[in-house]
Formats: sequence, structure tokens, C-alpha cells
Amino acid sequence: MGYSSLQACITDLEKNGHLVRIKEQVDPYLQMAAIHLRVFENEGPAILFENVKGSKFPAVSNLFGTLDRSKFIFRDTLEKIKVLVDIKNDPIKAIKNPFKYAGVGLTALSALPMKSGTSAPIKFGKCHISDIPQIVNWPMDGGPFVTMPQVYTEDADKPGIMNANLGMYRIQLAGNDYIPNQEIGLHYQIHRGIGVHQTKANAKGQPLKVSIFVGGPPAHPVAAVMPLPEGLSEMTFAGALGNRRFRYFYDAEGFCISADADFVVTGTVMPHENKPEGPFGDHLGYYSLVHPFPLMKVHNVYHRKDAVWSFTVVGRPPQEDTSFGALIHEITGSAIPKEIPGLHAVNAVDAAGVHPLLFATGSERYTPYLKERKPQEIVTIANHILGKGQLSLAKYLFIAAQEDDPKLNVNDVGGFLKHILQRIDLTRDLHFHTNTTIDTLDYSGEGLNSGSKIAITVAGEIKRELWAELPDWFSLPRPISAYKMAMPGVLMVEVPKHVNHKDIDNIISIIEYSLQDEDLTGLPLMVLCDDAGFAAQTINNFVWVTFTRSNPSHDIYGVGSFTEHKHWGCKGPLIIDARIKPHHAPVLERVPEVEKTVDKLGEKGGSLFGVI
Repeated sequence: MGYSSLQACITDLEKNGHLVRIKEQVDPYLQMAAIHLRVFENEGPAILFENVKGSKFPAVSNLFGTLDRSKFIFRDTLEKIKVLVDIKNDPIKAIKNPFKYAGVGLTALSALPMKSGTSAPIKFGKCHISDIPQIVNWPMDGGPFVTMPQVYTEDADKPGIMNANLGMYRIQLAGNDYIPNQEIGLHYQIHRGIGVHQTKANAKGQPLKVSIFVGGPPAHPVAAVMPLPEGLSEMTFAGALGNRRFRYFYDAEGFCISADADFVVTGTVMPHENKPEGPFGDHLGYYSLVHPFPLMKVHNVYHRKDAVWSFTVVGRPPQEDTSFGALIHEITGSAIPKEIPGLHAVNAVDAAGVHPLLFATGSERYTPYLKERKPQEIVTIANHILGKGQLSLAKYLFIAAQEDDPKLNVNDVGGFLKHILQRIDLTRDLHFHTNTTIDTLDYSGEGLNSGSKIAITVAGEIKRELWAELPDWFSLPRPISAYKMAMPGVLMVEVPKHVNHKDIDNIISIIEYSLQDEDLTGLPLMVLCDDAGFAAQTINNFVWVTFTRSNPSHDIYGVGSFTEHKHWGCKGPLIIDARIKPHHAPVLERVPEVEKTVDKLGEKGGSLFGVI
């Protein structure tokens, strides 16, 4: 089977108990997002909002809220698409096992995009941007945003759908300096395909034509976020995953239109024409702030007769985009490790906001004839990882030699960190990259896209037994107000709030002086923070606080630190300053009054009774 529309998917989900309808009128300002967050946290169903205040269109969210639901949606095609991606990554497999991969060519051929006729459902009507549900997720957001868009652009040098890019980049619909219904904001980060297209259009001095698809068969938004192998079109992938060819046509103005979408917004981006975009509550758990981003001048807003507005809510992980990530991993499997020699596995740690923290395992085979094992090949692998696509946006990369523990699992955050901390040589294993690019949404550096990285490469035998709890003799004086173990070998240390980088020297001196005569072998990591109780409460809190609020070059210190031939290390515990700094973005916080309205929906008689 293949869904012909978003409505067909909604009907199927409801029939099989995977969807709840909210019949009460809901406010797109904060309330709809709060409902979504609460249902997601309870691993609840997809949500159909029937009565959205200020809009005639219903809305749906949480379609991909669990991996099980995503697997249900694509139950007839998931295995087939895994084979297609697998053969794209390693074509030699088809030669070695022709019968297993016999249907691959047919799958790809049947998924080729197909031009649609003039009676496409999307041509039912037109509306204005203001007619769309004006959903605002967080109180400091700069306005309503499209959070589940499929942004389509074509290559100015090679026009046509087979060389097009389909990506998911957030769209600000109103607010700031945008002229209502005429202008919207197009936010995209570095390492995105649309950037290549805009660069080419700018070079020719011509506007970039942009089509924003919302809704349509569920395979379409998945295709927009998939890291596909070179040469595999998002539209072809959408057809194969959805078991329905991607249908499209061009309107009278030459814009590509997805015939099965629920909404299509068309417009142009002129060279070097920007306006302030943001703030926006983002997936690191903080707001991304106001910055100039491309201005899109709206031409048309098309919709189908039974149009449903599709959206999601982003914030501190886990969120629905976490489930997206799980689905991507389900489909691509070990695609990335196959592209880097010696790499066994890699995990962008969701609890730390994805890009700030990577775990990896690799082979250490450079000198098997020597008894001493030390990081050599995995240092090379680390450099390869930090030069690979979106992996290059990582700030902290921990990589271990797989041979030291064949069962080591990069998805086990606590177990992986324990393995690292038991074996790390703090005088040798820290490799910094300064003045470089990091994730656009990460404000731990001191400029947009700017920061530093550290690769922590660990190989060899266990060097220490980690402290599970503090020894009786351990104490730290004021201004340190509290400290608590987050996990074996990791101590969260609560200190006064950060004012400037000069105050850290005094704090480090106090720690060094207080512990100068003690054996700290079992404590390789100390993290300075604003709230030790919160940071140590769970592993997720620990990694979120530590790796989203620190910039390696500026915020890593150590007891007994030294620099030798440009290499930095320390003889005692590594110290990471993970306090909130004045230049950091604000933390996302919910509004108690709005939460109370969600509580009412969960009471007897409410649409969410038994769900939340």
C-alpha cells in the first residue's frame, strides 16, 4: 500500500488506534505546542487538532512520535528501502549476491518522480499566509514558524527535479520586520544543500525559486530529513519509501509544485537580501537568537480541499525529531561507518542536542607488534569524522578502540563514558581544534557558527578504578557551594554564576590548592555548573548541561595543566566549565498557565483523558 495523501495516513492511523482527535478549540499560541509536548512525553498517539483558533484548517502533529508508529506507517516498504540504501552505499553487493538485490533496479525505477496532470488536489484553492495555523511553540519565539516543511530548490546550472534539493529548514511566517502575507523568513544552517543552490543563483544574479511543501504523504517529510547517499534524489527516495511516485507539476510562474502536498508556498529569494529571523526555541533546548537570514518574497499559497497543516515541536531532547533520528538509523543502518575506513560505529548523542557530542568506536591497528596500546589509527579516524558532512559540526568527539571491548556500544551513554574515563590519559589523549565552525544553533562559542572542537581518543588497558562515591576526606571550600557525583568518575561542582572568563582562574586555583596532596586518580572529570543537584540527577541532565554549555577551547581546564610543544594536557582531573555564560542563549521554559489548560484536556470528559 502507499498513502496518497496526509489525510489517508491520518485515517489509517485512527482506524488502528494510533491517533487521537482534539475536538475542543485550541490556541495556536503556545497551547498546541504544550499539548504536543505532553502527549509525546507520555508516548501517546498522533494528534489531530480539529478546531484551531483563527484558522479554518485542522492541524496534525506527533505523526512520527514513536519509532513503532513510524514503522507502522511504512510497514510495507521499510525493508525494501533499506535494501535500496544498502546497495547505493556498496554497489559491489549486487554483484556478490544478485538474487538478494534483484528487485533494487525495479524499486528505484518505480519510484521515479512523475509529472502530474492539471487536476492535482493541491490546485483546489489559494489562501494567504495568515490563513495558515499561526503556531507559536515557545513564549520568546519571534513569531509563528513552519516546523515540518519540505523546502524545494533547483540547481541553477542543472535545473529539473532529479538535481533538486528537498530539505527541512524552518520558516518564519510572521513577526519581526516581515511584511504580513508578503514576506517570510528562510532559515538554513551550514552544510545544507540549499546553500549550494543559492550560491549558484547569486553568482548568476538571479532570484532563487523556492517551493515549500507542507503535509502530503508521510514519506515526503522523511525524505526531506534523510542523509541520502550521493546520487539518490530525495524525490526518488520519497517515492520508494511511500510506495507512490512523487507527483509534481510546474505552475504558471515556473515553480515546482508537489501535487500531493496539503499546502505549497512559492516565492523567491533575491541575492544578498536578508531580514532578521528568530528567536526560535530549538532542539538543543535553548532559543536560537535573532540573526539575518534569507528573505523569501511570497508569490502563492496553494492548498488542497481537505488540507491538514502538519507541524512538530522542537526543544530539549528527546522530542519528535529524536524519533525521526531513530527512523533514519533504522533505514541507513551503518552507512556512515562504511564511508570512513576503520570506523565501526558513531552516535550523535541525542540527549546532548545531537551535534555537541559524538561517540565513536574504531580500529586501532597501526602498531599491533608493540605491547603498548595507544591512540594512533583512531586519531586519524577522528580527523576523518570531524571533516565529514554534518559530523564536522560536532564539538566533542569521544572515540575508543573497539578492540579494547568488542561489546562497547556507542548508544549506551553511561557505559561508553565509563569505558572512556577508565582508560583516558589526560596528558596525551586530548586534541583541540580552535577557531572553527560548529552548529549554527550552538551558542557556546562567541559568534554564529563559531567555536572549537576536541577529539578525545582513547585506547589501551584500564588505568583507574572510578569513584562511585566521594571518599570521606573529600571536601571543597567556598565559593563552591555544592557538589555531587553524576556517574562513576564524574563530579558536578556548583560554583557562583559566570560573570567573565577571569573568574575561572580563581576557582581552578581553589580546587587545585584544596586537593593538592590527594590521590584523585578515580576522579578524571569535574564539571563546573550552576545547579549540581539538577546536573547530577540523571545521565541525560549531565550530558545536556556539560556539552551544550561549554566551548572546548575556552571552557576546558585541568588540575596540573601544561602545554608542551603546542599540546595541552593535565595531570589531575579534567575540568569543564559548563555554567551558563552571558553570551549563551536562554533556556526553553514552559508557561505554567498554559500547562494548566493541558491538564484540563486530560481530565474526564476531555479529549486527552487516558492519554496524558
